[in-house]
Amino acid sequence: MTHSRPAVRELLASRGLAPRRELGQNFVADPNTVRRIARAAAVGPGAGLGSLTLALAETGAAVTAVEVDRGVAAVLREVVAEVPSIAVVEADAMALDWDELLAGHVGWVLVANLPYNVATPLVADLLDTVPAIERMLVMVQKEVAERLAARARTPPYGAVSVKVAYWAAARLVGDVPASVFVPRPNVESALVEIVRRPPPPVEPGPLFALVRTAFGQRRKMLRRSLAGVVTPEQFATAGVEPTARPEELDLDAWVRLTKALTRALT
Repeated sequence: MTHSRPAVRELLASRGLAPRRELGQNFVADPNTVRRIARAAAVGPGAGLGSLTLALAETGAAVTAVEVDRGVAAVLREVVAEVPSIAVVEADAMALDWDELLAGHVGWVLVANLPYNVATPLVADLLDTVPAIERMLVMVQKEVAERLAARARTPPYGAVSVKVAYWAAARLVGDVPASVFVPRPNVESALVEIVRRPPPPVEPGPLFALVRTAFGQRRKMLRRSLAGVVTPEQFATAGVEPTARPEELDLDAWVRLTKALTRALT
């Protein structure tokens, strides 16, 4: 079973709990939405009060649910107590030892409703450091989802878009209305799927450093934002116009520019 809106409110009220703004807590309270996510995910972890976690378990998945809030984690343990395929871990996903948690298994799928304040850094960190997670299906603030999946020469495209593209293929799966959450947020949400793939043949450190420097002054031409970093000769070698702006370069162009730069340093 999954939780309806009255069930979510009752679970919280009966234990003297309330959504915590500092944790960005908005609980999904629509069975159709969580089952839709579970179908799209096929397998994976969840948390919160258990709506998504239960829906994932209904598909036959073994679920490891990570929840930072002690009170909510206690409720979650009660909710899933009779479901042996669900394990609850009380921890901060931003500080968790993911290698230890996921040890002994491969092909993990992360399925989560992520608060806006941790969504981008968590996704970026997991892509950088946790290869055991091969796929993610995350529900995030719509503008965050658009940035994660953005392509070059579109308004949402930025440094995080390049990072995601380096490690994975990302796509928007669909919108999630604010009406399915308790409490109702002031923003719309969206689902984004991120599927890991082999990265291009260039080290991520130099590439990401170059991208961050350029997007730090995204309105300027590259010859200005990367002045003192990339020479005119290196722009020419990479086939990148120095008059372009950062959002005009796709991943391939950033790879070429990074290679031209690193060759000159060796």
